[in-house]
Amino acid sequence: MKKLGRILFIDTVHPELEKILSENGFECIYEPGVDQVKLISIINQFEGLIVRSKLPINKEIISNANTLKFIGRVGSGMENVDVEFAQSKGIRCLNSPEGNRDAVGEHTLAMLLALMRNICRASMQVKQTIWNREENRGYEIHGKTVGIIGYGNMGSAFAQRLRGFEANVIAYDKYKKGFGNEFVKEVEMDEIFNESDVLSLHVPLTEETNYLVNKDYLSKFKKPIILLNTSRGNVVKTSDLVWALKKDMIRGAGLDVLEYESPTFYSLNSEMLDGDFVYLRHDYRVILTPHIGGWTHESNIKLSRVLAEKILDLFKLG
Repeated sequence: MKKLGRILFIDTVHPELEKILSENGFECIYEPGVDQVKLISIINQFEGLIVRSKLPINKEIISNANTLKFIGRVGSGMENVDVEFAQSKGIRCLNSPEGNRDAVGEHTLAMLLALMRNICRASMQVKQTIWNREENRGYEIHGKTVGIIGYGNMGSAFAQRLRGFEANVIAYDKYKKGFGNEFVKEVEMDEIFNESDVLSLHVPLTEETNYLVNKDYLSKFKKPIILLNTSRGNVVKTSDLVWALKKDMIRGAGLDVLEYESPTFYSLNSEMLDGDFVYLRHDYRVILTPHIGGWTHESNIKLSRVLAEKILDLFKLG
């Protein structure tokens, strides 16, 4: 089989991606421990680059990538790639949010159910032989208004999973129009602020969305809300979230992402942990998970398959 080009993998991914690409004539090289200096020295040997989040793909790296045709991100967010600069150099930037949309939709729903029915607190109490039914009386999703910010792959997956609960699902997306369907009603932000009982965030991290959810934003809601964040930690300003929790403006928070995460998402940055994090740890109304919303055995495979299909389409092999 004719070799189409060499592809460098600098992060660990499911072997399905290498298998598909190799079967279609690409030579795949693994260098998961590469640093920026080494990457710059070898990048001109490759037509493709596969990344996750370990290493920012910045202007310096891209400037030395004269043979590169594409950068493929196994996942959804592209904040670790200078997409605009790469595209200006004729390098296509590909990602695979379709691969973990189902996982994120399910995880968001799971956090909402756990918060509304006090599942985490009740479980901990029973394990301590505390049997308190009235304190753990919960709420039903049925009839509640769920507001979604960002109606792409993740937001729409969450909306689809809410359909069976007969909730009133509304969504706002600054960059998308005409998406209303049987799962969701398209609205402006004023309706999100006025009607939401639950707010779920599904936006990428950009200069525009960094600290989108702050005191001013939270003060605009007419009712106390449950806040769900499965997007990026820095979309929510933690100190302002704690402020709103203390004022009972937020009835509960499900956070799969935190602004205390390291850039790789594989750990917390211990130097950033502060009193606000301590408050979140001890507030029973808060559920914290370690950026696992899109992290399932199924999505691990699907992320690679989706990205492989996009790469094959780029080379007109699909």
